[in-house]
Amino acid sequence: MSEHESRKSRSYKDFQDFRAELNDKILARGTTITKRFFTLDTKTYEAGALDVKTKELLGLSASMVLRCDDCIAYHIDQCVQAGASDEELFETFDIALIVGGSIVIPHLRRAVAFLDECRAQQGRDE
Repeated sequence: MSEHESRKSRSYKDFQDFRAELNDKILARGTTITKRFFTLDTKTYEAGALDVKTKELLGLSASMVLRCDDCIAYHIDQCVQAGASDEELFETFDIALIVGGSIVIPHLRRAVAFLDECRAQQGRDE
């Protein structure tokens, strides 16, 4: 494995580990309001009239417009797990660019880098 590949998989793993560890700490110490918000967030992305993949693509677009890199990474990972194709993801990126404008471009770059990490990780998991 090249250093670039090692760094990419470590970055993906670091993101997942950090998120899980801190969510556990937050939920262990958080208030009822915090816990309810986390539950509401989880429930919102469950299948309903819209399927999970569509909801995650919507979340990804909103996160890009709001310029939240952690949220972008999370939704890309969820989109990949829900079976989104690269074509679907790139059309979602296009929507975010149109809505958010050129200020979204730096986040698009990081989104594509994280998508590559997700696809690489997905290949290792299969």
